[in-house]
Amino acid sequence: MERSATELTGRLAEYARLADQVKAIRDGVDEIRGTGYSGDGLVTAVAGGRGELLELDLDPRVYREPNATELAAKIVAAVREAAAEAEREATRLAAKLLPPERHEDIDPRFDPALHLLGEISAMEGRQ
Repeated sequence: MERSATELTGRLAEYARLADQVKAIRDGVDEIRGTGYSGDGLVTAVAGGRGELLELDLDPRVYREPNATELAAKIVAAVREAAAEAEREATRLAAKLLPPERHEDIDPRFDPALHLLGEISAMEGRQ
């Protein structure tokens, strides 16, 4: 069955809208920063929206008592906290693209893309 020019134009406009939404989420995730601190405040970590470590600051006081194992544990704790904060921000951003009933338990890396792919598939299935 041949599709009308109006129907095709409408689908192209919908694809463009979906592509813009995906780009906006991607750009938003790239700008997210989460910060985490060690319990004593001597280690500060900054993670990006994709969970990558962007910055690590060690207060010079961490060297007063040289203990590599303890320092490593502080760094890991600060990085985990930073990554968790960044993921919470990415989840809030991703929630904007998903239906309200999906706002719990969002995977910000995949759920928006899967939702948009589902919309595209649904549009393709319409005849």
